[in-house]
Amino acid sequence: MSTKQEVIELIKNLPDDVTIDDIMEGLYKKAQIEEAIYEIDQGKGSSHEKVREHFNKWLK
Repeated sequence: MSTKQEVIELIKNLPDDVTIDDIMEGLYKKAQIEEAIYEIDQGKGSSHEKVREHFNKWLK
């Protein structure tokens, strides 16, 4: 599916009273998720254990 088609589907599934800000937020979140998936596929992600260690240090 093309990016254009994906955006159209995203908008079709939103309620009729959606705002432009809601649409922009949805597109931004979708772009961030796609970027994260790409980075994970490229081996750039962190393991669950590494993230847990980071948060444990951060939350102390």
